[in-house]
Amino acid sequence: MRNIDGKAVAAKVLDSVAQEVSALKEQGVTPGLAVVIVGDDPASKVYVGSKVKKCEELGIYSRKIALPAETSEAELRTLISDLNNDDAISGILVQSPLPGDLRKIEDDIVEGIDPAKDVDGFHPINVAKLVMGDDTGFVPCTPAGCIELLKSEGVELSGKRAVVVGRSMIVGKPLAALLLNESCTVTIAHSRTTDINAVCSEADILLVGVGVPELIKKDAVKRGAYVIDVGINRVDDPSKKKGYRLTGDVDYKDVFENCEAITPVPGGVGPMTIALLMQNTVKAAKLQNA
Repeated sequence: MRNIDGKAVAAKVLDSVAQEVSALKEQGVTPGLAVVIVGDDPASKVYVGSKVKKCEELGIYSRKIALPAETSEAELRTLISDLNNDDAISGILVQSPLPGDLRKIEDDIVEGIDPAKDVDGFHPINVAKLVMGDDTGFVPCTPAGCIELLKSEGVELSGKRAVVVGRSMIVGKPLAALLLNESCTVTIAHSRTTDINAVCSEADILLVGVGVPELIKKDAVKRGAYVIDVGINRVDDPSKKKGYRLTGDVDYKDVFENCEAITPVPGGVGPMTIALLMQNTVKAAKLQNA
């Protein structure tokens, strides 16, 4: 029973990215990431700030574009079109969630991004490439990070039974596709799954991303399983200085003794997401300058 150290694995990925950035700059190419944030969502501001900071640390050119919440659809589309045609920008990211009525057309906004610059991996063309096993596309960063964590543990994925809890386009579905590409036998469980504990307990690899604090208990985890907890939830806790604690979708303390290895929250999957975003940005720059 041990923790999977996401910070350490992310650091290795970022070291590799830094080397690639240096090599590209020697060829006269500087990778560039444009991050668009609309409105004043506090969490989004923190996420965007961390992405910009990481770009600076790695030598990636970054452009943060902050727009007011009342920005129109036409204005946002025009901006994205301009970024699509800007040679200084390798990757484009529109921070989610969008405010107000823009939230209803978030998928349409993503479709306006050039697939070659869609470093979040959410454009339909990149989704199709993932399903087809075409590695010229971009894979969503969090699912890609989950696979990197498993490989860092030396897990032989081929032939393993994997259960993914959650069916979102951000985590669950792309994660299932990645696991299939690694020759796992994959089951997707969700809110309508009958006897979800029984389904999860068959998994050699259990990956959970549903946004429900401590949903998965010991009864749902096969002894010796690898557990990847994608969830991060804020739970009230008067004993903490801030009045809350962060927890995953897995009941860490309850499950730990059953696992071969598990990602803690925080410090597990989270650090991988930004590391894979940086990796995707460099990949985009390389493909655009091949």
